[in-house]
Amino acid sequence: MKEIKTVALIGLGGIGGYLASNLQKVTGKENLRIIAGGARKERIEKNGLIVNGEPVSFHVVAPEEETGYADLVIIITKSLGLREAVLQVKNQVGPDTIIMSPLNGIESEDIVAEVYGYERILYSLARVSVTVTNQNELHFNPGFAHMEFGEKTNETYSERVLAVKTLFESAGIKSVIQKDMIFAIWHKFMCNVAENQTAAILGIPFGAWHCDEHANHLREMAMREVIAIANKKGIPLGEQDMVEQGERLKKINKDGRPSTLQDIEAGRKTEVDMFAGTVMRLGKEVSVETPVNEFMYHAIKVLEDKNDGVF
Repeated sequence: MKEIKTVALIGLGGIGGYLASNLQKVTGKENLRIIAGGARKERIEKNGLIVNGEPVSFHVVAPEEETGYADLVIIITKSLGLREAVLQVKNQVGPDTIIMSPLNGIESEDIVAEVYGYERILYSLARVSVTVTNQNELHFNPGFAHMEFGEKTNETYSERVLAVKTLFESAGIKSVIQKDMIFAIWHKFMCNVAENQTAAILGIPFGAWHCDEHANHLREMAMREVIAIANKKGIPLGEQDMVEQGERLKKINKDGRPSTLQDIEAGRKTEVDMFAGTVMRLGKEVSVETPVNEFMYHAIKVLEDKNDGVF
């Protein structure tokens, strides 16, 4: 079985910080390369991260540096920075490098494959709720967090999948290998479209879905549009998946805030184009109406404009 000794990661945000701080315990500081340049490189080198109260520093490598190929490359930027990040990891990618891009959305693997081909890619997603404060302080519940990854289908586990599973679990990162990763990615997309956008517009934490029927009604309205599109594409999302997600939400810290709400509160641009924007675009392609996501799209754009001082 392939052994993963060196990891390059680009995107030291919430989930990236969760992964990096855990992986470094196994790889050692030198063999975990955080890819960043310019002012961002300087900031990471100076401040590092504070993860659940513990300071962590990292070995930061500029995109142009030639360090030799990494065994595993993890691209975990926001969707807005994905295409740039794909090019910035070029010097880390060799013939046998495994690439994972556990971003939100349903298209990151296709974007990565435009440059590196599908043969290097493992499909992946993160089920991690991270709160970021003061730019570099991360808070998460390790008991809930896990990564889902694999080949497109996983009736048996490939050597690549087993290698990543061994690395992650030795680092304390719980791993789930789904039989159908396309279904898994669409399932998370359904959840993100509903939860991230509803929270951003209403300013509500996860706890709202623990107890409020109106918050859950809005969440389910958005989910049903994703389900309808998925079904047109042959992906068997259904009402039961929606119900089960409602039960999972009750296990998340009630004070936690989805990432799109955190973006609005911090004055950052959101991933609304990748959430509602994608739903609207795909809805038109398969003749599914998406009025809930159309409303959410424009509502979040208003919040972004407000942050930008447009009015």
